[in-house]
Amino acid sequence: MKYWVRAWWYDLLWYVATPFIAAYLLWRGRKQKEYLQHWRERWGFYSIVVERPLIWVHAVSVGETQAAQPLIEALLQAYPEHRILLTHMTPTGRATGERLFGDRVQRAYLAYDYPCATARFFKHFQPVLGIVLETEIWPNLLRQAQKHRVPMALVNARLSEKSARKAARWGGLMQEALRSLRLIAAQTPADAQRLYALGAQDVVVTGNLKFDVAPDEALRALGQQWRAAIDAQQTRPVVLAASTREGEEALILEKLPALAADALLVLVPRHPQRFEEVAQLLQQQGIPFARRSQWQPGQAIPASVRVWLGDSMGEMTAYCSVCDAAFIGGSLLPLGGQNLIEACAVGKPILLGPHTFNFAQASEQAITAGAARRVDDATMMMTFANRILQHPAKQESMASAALVFSRQHRGATQRTLAQLKNLL
Repeated sequence: MKYWVRAWWYDLLWYVATPFIAAYLLWRGRKQKEYLQHWRERWGFYSIVVERPLIWVHAVSVGETQAAQPLIEALLQAYPEHRILLTHMTPTGRATGERLFGDRVQRAYLAYDYPCATARFFKHFQPVLGIVLETEIWPNLLRQAQKHRVPMALVNARLSEKSARKAARWGGLMQEALRSLRLIAAQTPADAQRLYALGAQDVVVTGNLKFDVAPDEALRALGQQWRAAIDAQQTRPVVLAASTREGEEALILEKLPALAADALLVLVPRHPQRFEEVAQLLQQQGIPFARRSQWQPGQAIPASVRVWLGDSMGEMTAYCSVCDAAFIGGSLLPLGGQNLIEACAVGKPILLGPHTFNFAQASEQAITAGAARRVDDATMMMTFANRILQHPAKQESMASAALVFSRQHRGATQRTLAQLKNLL
């Protein structure tokens, strides 16, 4: 199919999808009222007073925003005369940006990839440089960047085999988008090869920015408060199930009786709109549980509590700090896994399910380093969690390996910044 035909179909799909997009935002707004806010921005209508010169960074949601933190800090230091605009697609990403940077950056939603909406975005903000993170390759956005002469960089780029197959269906449209980028900085050589296969040119491998995110000391201290609340002597074992996705909690809770009888399971769903759903699941199964949102400083978590529900956002470092071993969610089911680097950075033994294609190289490297262990299912997860809890030497060995693994892979921020300097 010719390029212009693919482009025509692509644009048509966006216009046809408009009522469904609006319905989706309304539906999500039932549980997260933030989805009902700033609608005009999503269609390219902005009222923000722009301060120029402006460097624009796009981080779609929470994970990308956290990954962008060391790069944005470096940009603020290297270019103090520039203002930073940070855009997102989700309310949780926007809230994370506000928590991390306050008023040091400007924030907005990025317009959906309609030709007219993306044109309005560039006309309003007129950035001198655009930086998009990880997987955000939008054909109309990049085409409008060219029209407005804005150099664009894709940094911390990753592309799984599954995503590469989907992108290949758009053929020349995806190739044109990739070739319009002035810089592509990939996380790994495998990501670079898949980007080359789609038509990218001059891809550089700079590593993963997430390794450069320093653990928040205030959150680590909060984790220690929780640990004291769980057990003043800090002898009660704690296992974390972090960033679990829909369907995984039921699998984990089904096998909960296999976990050491005195252990506390800290269960942290990935998405805040599912907190109530998971609480209801715990109630239905008659599992004694307490909620992070109801905890107050100085309050003890009773020994009768079997599960502590982590129903809060922006506190993953604290959750990782409180545990003896961490299972990383999104990996029991074929969802690609979630970020394991945060748990490694605070020195915790890691358990991973069979599906980690979104973090393939980091997962395999962590396993090779002795920081992580692959498990096939929830039964095996409980088995190896018990082994870690019962063998302090094994726990210490994996924890030390996690710290070493995390430290050895730092440096992506400076390598990326060095590449970006050529575009400013």
